[in-house]
Amino acid sequence: MHRNELLIETFYKAFQKRDYQTMNSCYSDDIEFSDMVFIGLKGSQAKSMWKMLCERGKDLEITFSGVSADDRKGKAHWEAKYTFSQTGKKVHNVIDATFEFRDGKIVKHHDSFDLWSWASMALGLKGLLIGWLPPVQGAIRKEASKNLEAFIKKNS
Repeated sequence: MHRNELLIETFYKAFQKRDYQTMNSCYSDDIEFSDMVFIGLKGSQAKSMWKMLCERGKDLEITFSGVSADDRKGKAHWEAKYTFSQTGKKVHNVIDATFEFRDGKIVKHHDSFDLWSWASMALGLKGLLIGWLPPVQGAIRKEASKNLEAFIKKNS
């Protein structure tokens, strides 16, 4: 198994245990992270996001598969099941991740998933009916960013 495949597996096995410290040790200090909600997080912002998600994800269940990597790039498929705290609704998010590596660490991490599908689960009927609209998706991103900023401020 390639060392970067082991790095990805270490990341997700730690996520399964909600061990954000080990997850963050897989990242370089200048990590760049993006997904459909959190766009353009860098360094400590990205690491704080994982800490927030691990601490708040009381019933979080993570599975992963399809890990592959070489010296420069890697990928994985992962799924998260949890209760969305703002609505109490169950979410099953299906995510494809890509990675870039440097000096034995992850330097870029991008997660891709269907935001409309996520909104339908997390927000219920409202998400199903209007979750595809750019202003609604923008509001989801803005709220997530606000929550992350408050979490960082509280924990610094």
